Amino acid sequence: MKYIFILCLIFSTGCVERVIKISSQPSGALVWLNDREVGRTPLAVTFTFYGDYDVVIRKEGFNTIKTSKVTPTPWYEKAGIDFFSECLWPQTIIDEHVWSFELETLDMNNEAELLDRGKALQSALESSSE
Repeated sequence: MKYIFILCLIFSTGCVERVIKISSQPSGALVWLNDREVGRTPLAVTFTFYGDYDVVIRKEGFNTIKTSKVTPTPWYEKAGIDFFSECLWPQTIIDEHVWSFELETLDMNNEAELLDRGKALQSALESSSE
């Protein structure tokens, strides 16, 4: 009887699936999390650690979004309790975070100004390397 109980514990243990779902309007934007390209929106990314994430969203014809997002640690993943949720809980726990981003159209009227700024930065860089 004791062995059956141990086998049941081994085969009935669960885990925590951590997922970040990222969407953008319009879809098809390229996404980087912590300087790692993860795909195009809409997408779902699994993660291991809770905390701060640097997010970059890019799509041609739209302003790039550079921001920071947080995946807060749920109560069942706090130190001490996490052993039960990760190892002893008989079902899989799904921890899902949903992030949505609204991309703004790139203002093409400032293209000449942008080119001038780029040239100024380039000349500043060239003069500082001499």
